[in-house]
Amino acid sequence: MTSTSLIGRALAGSVSRWTRTAATVASENAAPEFTPQSVRTGLIARKKGMTSMWDETGIRMPITVLQLEDVIVTDVRTADKHGYTALQIGSTIKKEKNVSKPLVEHFKQLGVGLRQKLVEFRVTEDAVLPVGTSLNASHFVTGQYVDISAPSIGKGFAGVMKRWNFGGMPASHGHSLSHRSAGSTGQRKWPSKVFKGKKMAGRMGGKSVTMQNLKIVKVDPAENLLYVKGSVPGFDDQFVRIKDAVKLKAEKRYPKESYPPPFPTAN
Repeated sequence: MTSTSLIGRALAGSVSRWTRTAATVASENAAPEFTPQSVRTGLIARKKGMTSMWDETGIRMPITVLQLEDVIVTDVRTADKHGYTALQIGSTIKKEKNVSKPLVEHFKQLGVGLRQKLVEFRVTEDAVLPVGTSLNASHFVTGQYVDISAPSIGKGFAGVMKRWNFGGMPASHGHSLSHRSAGSTGQRKWPSKVFKGKKMAGRMGGKSVTMQNLKIVKVDPAENLLYVKGSVPGFDDQFVRIKDAVKLKAEKRYPKESYPPPFPTAN
């Protein structure tokens, strides 16, 4: 065998090894692909109010406007350390003078800025994002369905007619000062008690409410706005939690022209 052929074989082997190494590195650095079992992170937004939009047939739609404010990944929960996989998302910059020193040091160790609102979202391992990743409205796509959770508007202490839609007592003569009463709440000697869960007067509202399968009609990446069809719990300027609809399969959750969605998030 000549020296020329030996040199050629050596060069070919080195080139093939370099090619395999480059391909391996490229595959490791490539973004993970979305699967029907993948669970993306949710986002935190602020409810800005309601408006109206019209579809292509001229039907009026009630629209809730949501805005994202400096949303980033502030921490990561891993299965090895915490027992589950999740991302801690922060929204809206907060001044250091309004934060306790332990919390300031915690954020400094993470290397991220202070945030007013922090929420954890469970994700799959292929949807984990590094700390400090910025998230915007392009994380969602026009036409997809989402679940939105927020505390409902508190109504204070309310009677049974307002709280549970009771009919009340007769409004005729003979019912002095008991027209809006709840009436009887128990029985006689047995069971001699009021059952748990009985609908009675009490505090109304102020509890977490989730509106499911709301459709995103429009996404404005420039202003970080989401236009959602329907009502969203809570008052204006309140923080709300948005995530992909959980009761719809991936193929029905997103429109065909936008499937698969940005994964793990929009670039």
